[in-house]
Amino acid sequence: MLWTILIAIVVGLIAGFLARAIVPGNDKMGILPTIVLGIVGSLVGGLLWSLISGGGTAQFMSFSFGGIIGSVIGAIIVLVIYNAITGRKKVGR
Repeated sequence: MLWTILIAIVVGLIAGFLARAIVPGNDKMGILPTIVLGIVGSLVGGLLWSLISGGGTAQFMSFSFGGIIGSVIGAIIVLVIYNAITGRKKVGR
């Protein structure tokens, strides 16, 4: 159980950091929000994969390459939706 929590935190940190690096703009958030972003992104990525694959299980929140990629894609989706809802990162001239 402890290993599962530690893996979720590390994968969440990696996925959240990569999502923040990929989405344009300056996200001012600390380590804890970045971890939460990555963990929620992992859940979203796993849900999307199960919908795409017809109910198959996804290996999200794991150190596998596919797990990290799915987590990052999910975190990007969550970050873009969060920015749209909160009105952050509006592009202005």
